[in-house]
Parts: sequence; C-alpha cells; structure tokens
Amino acid sequence: MERAGEAATAVAGEAAGTAAIGPCAAIPAEHMAFIREVLDRVGDKWSLLLIAVLESGPLRYTDLQRQVPGISQRMLSLTLRQLQQDGLISRAAYAEVPPRVEYTLTSLGRGLHEIVTSLIGWAADHHDEIRANRDRAATVKS
Repeated sequence: MERAGEAATAVAGEAAGTAAIGPCAAIPAEHMAFIREVLDRVGDKWSLLLIAVLESGPLRYTDLQRQVPGISQRMLSLTLRQLQQDGLISRAAYAEVPPRVEYTLTSLGRGLHEIVTSLIGWAADHHDEIRANRDRAATVKS
C-alpha cells in the first residue's frame, strides 16, 4: 500500500512539473526554468574556458582572446557581458590612454572555477576515447 502512495505522489509530481526522485526532486518547479538558464550559461563552451583562464588573475580583452583559441570577437564580447550580468566576472575600466579594461573572477565565479577545470580536465583526459566512439558511430551510420 505504501508503494502505491509513493507511485501516486510521483505521478502527481510529474504532472505538476516536478521530479519525484533524483537531483531535480529538491528543486521547486518554479525554479527549474531559471536553473536551466544558468546551466546553459555556465555550461557553454566559451564560458567554461573563460572562467578557467581568468583564475590566473585579471586579464585584458586581447589576453583573453589569445588564451581562448577559436573564440571570435563577437562571442568573446557576448560571453563576457553575460558572465558579468550573472556576477561571475567583474569588469574594471581604467581612465588611461589608451583605455584599459580588465576582467576578473568574482567570488561567485571563483566558486565555479574548480568545477569548470575538473570538467575541462575530464574532457581532455577522455578526448581519444570519445573521438574513437564518435568515429565508430559515424562508420556504423555509413
């Protein structure tokens, strides 16, 4: 009888848009859309790489562009703006000639840094295995 009650609760939770079990179960349904947005932001490849390189200290725009190969000026500007809006980085503009702007991780961003570097390390460690799996899957499709 107890299992029937748990199953009914799970079904009711799913109908209401909440997870009955797992890591999402503790998150109120009204927070899920925002949490997905945050995960999209911090899970973006450019955000991950920028957070990783900013750990070394304040960097200027051109230094960031050099340390994150492949990022376009547009994507760098957009990603920096979004990370700043979320409070993960700060931007300091200095009234000098020529003008100087530096970006640094905030305490919130530093809290994310360890997670980001672990994820990047995992991707690097498993690069060959993942590439081989992709190649094998592409061969099967052909």
